[in-house]
Amino acid sequence: MAVLAKAKEQDPKYADRFQLIVGGIEMINGFSELNDPVEQKRRFEANNIARERRDKDFLEALEYGMPPAAGLGIGIDRLVSLLTDSHSLRDAILFPTMRPR
Repeated sequence: MAVLAKAKEQDPKYADRFQLIVGGIEMINGFSELNDPVEQKRRFEANNIARERRDKDFLEALEYGMPPAAGLGIGIDRLVSLLTDSHSLRDAILFPTMRPR
């Protein structure tokens, strides 16, 4: 599930990830990024992901060296939901086809 996340040093069975939950809604999903090209290739192959050229380019870039990094993602729908005090993500979605009729 966390193919790009670095494994925890204390217990490699778990990924080094975090989530920020505000008002019962996940706002941010973050993790320490894996920067070991050998381990990344193994994970891609285990998940049948490394089929496309861009994944091979990504692995090659890792081989040149990647400093320790972390990433996080926040969806605009979640941010709008928080700022507008919406009780559902459906209320924050801009696309009418996704809203109930």
